[in-house]
Amino acid sequence: MYGITYRPGENRIGQTAVIHLEVVGVHIEEMQNMAVLWLQKVDDDSRILEIVIGPIEAEAISLAQQGVVPPRPLTHNLLLDILESMNVNLVEVQITNIENNTYFANLIFSNGAKVSARPSDAVALALRAEVPILATAEVYEVASKQIRSQEDEDEDENPEDEIEAFRNFLEDLNPDDFDTQP
Repeated sequence: MYGITYRPGENRIGQTAVIHLEVVGVHIEEMQNMAVLWLQKVDDDSRILEIVIGPIEAEAISLAQQGVVPPRPLTHNLLLDILESMNVNLVEVQITNIENNTYFANLIFSNGAKVSARPSDAVALALRAEVPILATAEVYEVASKQIRSQEDEDEDENPEDEIEAFRNFLEDLNPDDFDTQP
């Protein structure tokens, strides 16, 4: 069947177990001036896979998530148009490895071809083509992070403690602390 390595329900890339992912979104880390792609396992929002991506890919992913169709094709749209003109479709994307904080992905096509790609480009294409985004279970387990639930955060925040700390701060204030003259 065209060399496709994943079939819905099989949960495998070759002999390797896979996790089906969905895009949560792109987050801009303003302090570090970088974009981070957030992926999570379908039907499980307890962990998140974060991949640092470039600003152009971040915009391409965000536009695809919003369903924006540009008047003229952008690069990812153009690639899918070229593939369609050759009767080839993108079947899935696979995030297959991580080495030294660098992620690796493959594009899998209906003609059996497999092409190495950056995960950011692979995800941008997957969103436009509406195909599965997969990661090996190993990559997901090693690189994903536990997300704190709202209940966990609520437990950490004790308003009385915060108020007491603020009162102590105010009591220790001295008008000289605000003197800006040398």
